[in-house]
Amino acid sequence: MTVRLLILGLADSMTNLDELRAKLPVLPEGDHWISDPIGERFGLISFSEDDEPVARARELIGKDPEVGEEFELEN
Repeated sequence: MTVRLLILGLADSMTNLDELRAKLPVLPEGDHWISDPIGERFGLISFSEDDEPVARARELIGKDPEVGEEFELEN
């Protein structure tokens, strides 16, 4: 199983964390939005192949993730 970790910076984005939270799509079961309000960062931990939440976050923030990594889940 693949785990994706995406981190997006909000400091120079088109939105802020509160606006973003109000407009984000519901994630597939097991996936989670993550945030770092102090560092003005937002992200996603995803175990699914669904790219729509990532596309929506990109659209709202106005840029691609600064970090986009995939890992194999170890047993």
